[in-house]
Amino acid sequence: MLLRHLITALLVLFSSAMLGCASTAPVVAKNPYPALHDHLFPSYASFPIETQEQVFALEEDAQLFVDEAVYESGGKTTNVKGLISSIFDHSEMGLLYRSNANSVANETFNNRSANCLSLSIMTYAMAQHAGYDATFYEVDIPEYWTRRDGFSFLNGHVNLTINVPKDPLVTNIGPSSADVDFDPQMIRTHFPRVPVTKRLVLSMFYNNKGADALIANSYTRAYSYFRAAAVLSPELQQSWVNLGVLYRMVDAFEAAEQSYQFALNLDENNLTAWDNLSILYYHQGLFDKSAQIKARVEAQRKENPFYHFILGEQALDDGEFADALEHFQRALRLDNTRHEVFFGLAKVYYEIGDINNAERYIKRAIQLAPNSQDENRYMSKLSTIALNY
Repeated sequence: MLLRHLITALLVLFSSAMLGCASTAPVVAKNPYPALHDHLFPSYASFPIETQEQVFALEEDAQLFVDEAVYESGGKTTNVKGLISSIFDHSEMGLLYRSNANSVANETFNNRSANCLSLSIMTYAMAQHAGYDATFYEVDIPEYWTRRDGFSFLNGHVNLTINVPKDPLVTNIGPSSADVDFDPQMIRTHFPRVPVTKRLVLSMFYNNKGADALIANSYTRAYSYFRAAAVLSPELQQSWVNLGVLYRMVDAFEAAEQSYQFALNLDENNLTAWDNLSILYYHQGLFDKSAQIKARVEAQRKENPFYHFILGEQALDDGEFADALEHFQRALRLDNTRHEVFFGLAKVYYEIGDINNAERYIKRAIQLAPNSQDENRYMSKLSTIALNY
């Protein structure tokens, strides 16, 4: 149990519905932080990083989409609700949610699929093109993990508010302010939130791109993105944690510890930094130090259903079905409203040949699915079970 969890890196990712700077291009010539180790990746500068202008730019087709959604009567009336409705309207734009699709605003518009951060960046850019004021907010959500390609991701969450500025020459139709959040569960929960800058959101975007590169084993590219995020917004703890993961993966253990400590200096209660520090100590053979940290972290997380959910996912990956079932059942006892937990149980029961329970739990996951993409994915799995048995 302890070994399996310890060897799994915990990355921090802003993949949920999201979340200026005078110089929008990342700094590559100067290294102002001791936790940045350019010598480990000497060719990092050869990997181009999107500028702020490139991330938030909209080309002509996207601008025309905004104009048609917002303006009426030759531009003398404006409608913020019309813009938001058009963005959410699948029949008009066909947007699909993809958790691993990190794209700049114009790519999101053209590809019609993205994760929530990229969708929110696009929405912010569209609001600005319409002449509206837009503000990003970081939402204070409980620790929430997802699993992808053998990595555990701690997800952040950002949404935004759009306001119509007062203009005596333009008549506003409908509300003058609207909140935009691409996660319907977040809308219902009303977690507290704080405003964050466009600069910080750009760093979150770099952080996500770095995670994509790390998963693809492109370590130098990953460093280039994580470094850009850290230099642009050194207060963003997640970038330092992810740099630590990257350093550990190239056996730069001292650099990894330095990076985790940098994150902990920003917030001594950063459980993901502590967890990864425990992983690092385990890899170094410092088993007692690793176990002490692990015990403290687990004590603080034991009532979080998603902590048990991600342990279940890891156990399932390792073929430890009894352990996976135990973790998923614990998660279900703590929160019986999460579709991911029911799907996890369905996967375990399918693996152990209990088809009746597999079908029962996957049907419950379908009922709780927050969007059509998850619902269709679960229905496809259910059809596969029916065809095979």
